[in-house]
Amino acid sequence: MTCILDIHKTSPLIENNMLKEKYTSLLSYYTDDLRLIEQYWGEITNHYSSKERKYHNLNHLEHMIIEIDDVKSKIENLNAFLFALFYHDLVYNPLKGNNESKSAEIAVKKLSNIRVDSNTISKCQNHILATKQHLLSEIVDTNLFIDIDMSILGQKWEVYVTYLKNVRSEYSIYPDFIYNKGRKKVLKHFLEGHVFLTSHFQKRYEQQARDNINRELQILES
Repeated sequence: MTCILDIHKTSPLIENNMLKEKYTSLLSYYTDDLRLIEQYWGEITNHYSSKERKYHNLNHLEHMIIEIDDVKSKIENLNAFLFALFYHDLVYNPLKGNNESKSAEIAVKKLSNIRVDSNTISKCQNHILATKQHLLSEIVDTNLFIDIDMSILGQKWEVYVTYLKNVRSEYSIYPDFIYNKGRKKVLKHFLEGHVFLTSHFQKRYEQQARDNINRELQILES
C-alpha cells in the first residue's frame, strides 16, 4: 500500500491524472460523450482545488482511492462507492451544516443526467449522507465508505499532525477557544465506541487512531 506521506509529495499533475483516469473510466460505463466527461471532471477539480481546502481536497480523494484496493472484494456496488467518493465533499463550507446534503444533491443531479441506474444513484446518495454522523449502518458498503473516509485518523502520528493542522486551517475563521471546544467534542465522541465501523479497519487502524486522538486531545487541553 502506498503511504499517504508519498501522496502529499505527489505532484498535482500526476495526482490529477490518476484521479481523472479513475473518474473517466467510471463515467464511460454510462456515457461516451467525451466533452461531457471532461466537463464533469472540470467541475470536480474546481471544487476540490479551491485554495481554502487544505485537507478536503484532491489528496483526500486519492488517499481514499488507495484504501479501496484492500476492500474492493467486499464492496457490493463499486460504481456507487466510487461516485460517492468523488462527490462526497464536493460542497465543503466550514460555516455550513448542510455540506453532505448539498453534495448528495449535486451527485444525484449529475448522475441522473447521464442515466446512471436509480439503484446506484440511491446508494451513492446514501453513502454521502452517512458521512455526516458516522453511524453504523445495515449496509456494508456504507460502513466501508465511512471508514475509508475517516482512515486518516489511523495513520502514523506525523501524518496525523499534518491532517489536524490542515483541518484547523480550513476552520481558521474560528478563534481557538471556539474551535478547540468543538474539536474536543468530536474527538471524544470517536473514543466512546469504536473509531471504525468495520472489522477490517478496526484491525488495521483502530489502535493507532485512538492513540492519535488521545494525543491530539492532550494538545488541545494543554
